[in-house]
Amino acid sequence: MHIKRSARLVLLVALMVLAAACGGEKAADTGGGGDTGDSEEAASDIRVALALDVGGLGDKSFNDAANRGLQQAIDEGLIAEENTDLIETDQTGSNRDDNVVNLADNGYDLILGIGFSFSPGIDKIAADYPEQFFGIIDGFSAEAPNVANLTFKEHEGSFLVGAAAALKSETGTIGFLGGQEGTGLIEKFEAGYVAGAEAVNPDIEVLVEYIGDSVQAFVDPTKGEALSTRMYDRGADVIYHASGQSGLGLFKAATQANMYAIGVDSDQSLTASPAEQELILTSMLKRVDTAVYDAIQQAVDGNFQSGTQVFGLDSEGVDYAINEFNDNEDLLSSDIQAQLDEFKQQIIDGEITVPESP
Repeated sequence: MHIKRSARLVLLVALMVLAAACGGEKAADTGGGGDTGDSEEAASDIRVALALDVGGLGDKSFNDAANRGLQQAIDEGLIAEENTDLIETDQTGSNRDDNVVNLADNGYDLILGIGFSFSPGIDKIAADYPEQFFGIIDGFSAEAPNVANLTFKEHEGSFLVGAAAALKSETGTIGFLGGQEGTGLIEKFEAGYVAGAEAVNPDIEVLVEYIGDSVQAFVDPTKGEALSTRMYDRGADVIYHASGQSGLGLFKAATQANMYAIGVDSDQSLTASPAEQELILTSMLKRVDTAVYDAIQQAVDGNFQSGTQVFGLDSEGVDYAINEFNDNEDLLSSDIQAQLDEFKQQIIDGEITVPESP
């Protein structure tokens, strides 16, 4: 009897030690919180996909900016990387709708079409997937409870770089290179640019060239280079482009002419060659990354906002970039930056109304 009681006590103590050890290990896992555990808890299980437009990743502009917004959401733990996807359209854009349907069929909770050309297709597609959300950069989709048009005041940001061009120009002639003509979107860039330039110099001459009237106008750097060269030859010493991948041709022309260029959407000096960096006066920042990130945040928080959302100077949706290679103020001097910042505040305060059409 005595031996059996001792054996039972030993067994009981052993079980208690084992239980304590298991409990301690569990507490260390949850309370100690390794980085992986925290990020997995923080990340929503929302699934997000980007349907990119022509030019795809590597356009150093529009699509790359959208991807930065997605990557920011991943890096900050809003969503898990394994719950995301990117899909690129072909160079004609003919498979945009197929890509969106493919992503919807695969159960993505939020699908973002990166470009206004997604609007007609998503108008029709969204109704078939009422439990999923859709966002369109520069969209003009009809009102729908699960679709958001994420738009920008491109004319406001373009006003600032137009003023910069006029302040920098020595010839009194500057240029604008547009991508697709006739949609009304790229014309907003042109209108703001001209207005900003004329606010500095009412007598300035602004040369204007458009690459084409289809989406192919955004993926033709050869023609972008030729048209830019023609404007430099006609006396322009600064040219601003709003032409997607075609604008890479502008930068080549700028180095050949040793004249200034202005980028768009992203700070394009960051991805330019060393020779181009010295000539990129500034870039008009169109914060596509901000719009993408905000849409993801809304979906994660359960308050996705349908309808049209507008990002302007007042919401840091557009701005101008200061080229980090501007070490000696050879590009934007402190005086020029001060004047641009004054214009910016006047636009935000409503003292300047920037036109949206040429």
